[in-house]
Parts: sequence; C-alpha cells; structure tokens
Amino acid sequence: MITPVILCGGSGTRLWPLSRKSFPKQFVPLIEGKSLLQLTLQRVCPLGAQLMVVASESHRFMVSDALQGLPVGTQAILEPVSRNTAAAMALAALQATDNGEPDALLLFCPADQHIPDTEAFVRAVREGVPAAEGGAIVTFGIVPSFPSTAYGYIRHGARRPDGAQQVERFIEKPQAEAAQALLLGGGVLWNAGIFLCRASVLLQAMERHAPDILAAGRKSLPAPPSAMTPPAPGAAPQWITPTAPEFAACRSQSIDYAVMEHHDNVAVVPYPGAWSDVGSWNAVADLSTADADGNRVQGQGLHHQARNTYIHAPHRPVVALGTQDLLIVDTPDALLVAHKDCVEQVKDIVARLQDQQCAEALTHRKVARPWGWYDSIDLGERFQVKRIGVKPGASLSLQMHHHRAEHWVVVKGTAEVTRGKETFLLSENQSTYIPVGELHRLHNPGRMELEMIEVQSGSYLGEDDIVRFEDTYGRATAPRAAPPETPARAALAR
Repeated sequence: MITPVILCGGSGTRLWPLSRKSFPKQFVPLIEGKSLLQLTLQRVCPLGAQLMVVASESHRFMVSDALQGLPVGTQAILEPVSRNTAAAMALAALQATDNGEPDALLLFCPADQHIPDTEAFVRAVREGVPAAEGGAIVTFGIVPSFPSTAYGYIRHGARRPDGAQQVERFIEKPQAEAAQALLLGGGVLWNAGIFLCRASVLLQAMERHAPDILAAGRKSLPAPPSAMTPPAPGAAPQWITPTAPEFAACRSQSIDYAVMEHHDNVAVVPYPGAWSDVGSWNAVADLSTADADGNRVQGQGLHHQARNTYIHAPHRPVVALGTQDLLIVDTPDALLVAHKDCVEQVKDIVARLQDQQCAEALTHRKVARPWGWYDSIDLGERFQVKRIGVKPGASLSLQMHHHRAEHWVVVKGTAEVTRGKETFLLSENQSTYIPVGELHRLHNPGRMELEMIEVQSGSYLGEDDIVRFEDTYGRATAPRAAPPETPARAALAR
C-alpha cells in the first residue's frame, strides 16, 4: 500500500496577482472551479487508504477545506515556517515511522501540478513500486515535448532489473541552446519533483547526505506516547505541528540539492502523459483552448484584432484591442499586463512590491478565514466597508475592539449575534450596531452561508485591533474571565 504525501508549501509568486503569499496557487480554483490541491488529492486517492499533507501552518484552514469528504484517512503536518522540500519530506518520513510504519512506501507529490490523466499517473506510480520496494528512491520524469528552459532535466541510463531506469544525473534548468541539445541527444526527461521510496530509505539517505536537516526535523516533531494510529478513512484530519524554534533552525534546501544529486540509488520511471507544473502565466494560458488567432479568454475578456493574447477576467469586462503576445490578468485590486516572453520576471515584480510594503503583493482584497471570508470593498478616512461570509455552524471569536465601532447588515442567511450580555437573531435586511469596546460575537446557526455587510468606523481600523476572549480556532489573546472595563460595559453593568 502506498501513502501519498502532498507537499503543499509553495508560495506561487510567479502567478501573481491571482496567487499571493496568503493564498498561493495550489489553493486558487484554476481548473473548472477546483484548485490544484483538490485535483492532486483526487488523483492520489486511488493509491491507498491513508495520505499525508505537509503545509504551512498559516494555510491550515484552507487545507482543512480541501480535505473535506475524502475517502481516505488524512494526517496534516503544519510547518511553522517554510524550509523547502528536503525538510518537508523528512517530516513526513519521520511521521510515518511514528505511525509504526518505517517501511511504508511514500509517494511525494507537489500540490501545484496539473496531471489530467489519473489512470496513466496511477499506472506510472505502480511501475515504480518494485524499484522502491528494492531500496531505490524512484523519481518520475516527464517525456519532454519541447526544449523547455523552465524545467530541470534527468539524464537516465540503462533499464534496471526492477523495470525502472537508472538516473545518471540531474541537470539544472538549461539555457535555450542547451535545452535543444539535450532533446536532440535523447535520454533525458523533465524533472517533475515526484518521488516514491520507503520512509526508512529516505531517512537513511538524509542521514548520509543532509544529517542536519534530518536532525532538525526529528527535534521539532512532538514525540508520540506510542505508535500513532492514522485516522480511519473519512474521519477528521489528524493535525501535527512541529515546534517552531527547532524547525526554524533547519536549513532550507530542496530535496534535489540535499539528497538526489548525491545519492547513488536513484531510479526514474518515464511518464508520457499530459503534465504541467502551472509555474507561469504561459502555462496557465495553455490550459485554455485557443481560437484561430491564438487568443485565449477566461471570464469576461473581449478581444478585437488581437493575436496570441490571453485574458483572465473573472470579475468585469476587460478588452484587448489590437494586442499581440500579451497576457492580461485582472483581479479586484491588481492588474498584470505582460509580454509572454517576460512572465518569468513576475516574481521579481512581486519582490519589488514587497520592498515597497504594498499589501497587494501578499494578500487579496478577499481574505480567507477559518470561519469563512471577508472582502474589503471600500476604505476611506475613519471608515471601512466589508462583505463577510460565515460558513454554516461557524463562529467568529468572542472579541472586542479598542478603536472602532461596527454596523452589521444581514443580506443572506441568519446571524446569531452576541453583544454584551444579550444574544439575538438577525434575518435578512435586519441590522445591529456594535459600540467601541463592546464584547461581541457573530455565529451562523443556519445550514446556508451567512453573508453580511460590515461598516467599520473609528480612529484605527487595522486587523490587529482585535482582543479575543474565546475562540474555536485557538487564537484567544485575553482571558475570558477578565474582559476590559469599557464605557459600554459599565453602562450595561448599571
């Protein structure tokens, strides 16, 4: 039995402005309303009854949403900081050992790749099982279709007795002429970053080639009282959180540099099917069907006398007139217009925006929260307007604000409001007012999403002006027994 391990820690800066640090590309619904993470989970489920996800702690609730309804048991390891694939894979192998399965076959898959043919993918993985059971680290190489400069390459040698091919060496992303020479010479595959091996084999390889990374991972994982039992299929995910100081001390390096380029027993299985790492806007554009002039449109894009133009416009009409070789990506708070030959430089622009402390470099206007989401639709001096969505049965924390008052208007669903010592229901088109300093909570008691408009007013409107007293998600910042004495609370007490 194979245990898939989904590596979900990427930042996806090359797909800005759609992908951002707080909402990276693996969570973005890019293909038929589904995210790459959801599609990856669906693709690996036929391989076993258990799977693991290694993700950022800050993305816990987006991972939780993606894991809902899977027919397998799931464990999720939440990294307090990002330390690249070598550390993430070490954590998964160590956790498999803690589960009492040191020889479990682990299939490491990035969460942000698109592989539409699930049956072909599963066949390729199973072709690699004999080599992995025999002690090799098996990687899966994509049969190249053009001389790409965006991917690393794997040079393979003779076929092994276990059916795989021996890896001779890994080749870094080449220049255009070198990439063409590699394809003409034959014997190379694109490096997809997918690996299959026993947990014990990976740990032994890391002990040999990257002992410091392994030691940091081992120190950071909480010691189980005995062999852990992964959840049963369909049960709630089991969350595992490495300790922050120990894991932060770990060196950040990819598994290719840390282990694969030095290890002597690495095999490769070719995968001839469709594959994309969705690593640039050109790759995203290629997921759409082009018209006779090479134009591709998603959403409300319009073009006239245009050639080889891609338009991503889900929210409003975007018109391209007489354009050629352009990519146009529109979001509610940022717009990207790029020549198709320059898309790899998007990450450099994101770095510049971060240096300028531009919030749009990191977060969307619409922000995911464990209880739902909020969308900042207007902001001015001393006021802010938000749309808020709350999942069925979910609650915001019991909280108060020092500097702002809030007006709430329900536009869909039913809201249960706690305000001071009273609790009451609001239906559609009803409203309430939360004074500055008042203890309050919002809860959705219904079976449909609650949506409301919130108007904030006050001298400071930052998200850090929240004092939490009770919180379902472990974010409380003040003791429940000692809420602050404010004019509003004093009036209620009287």
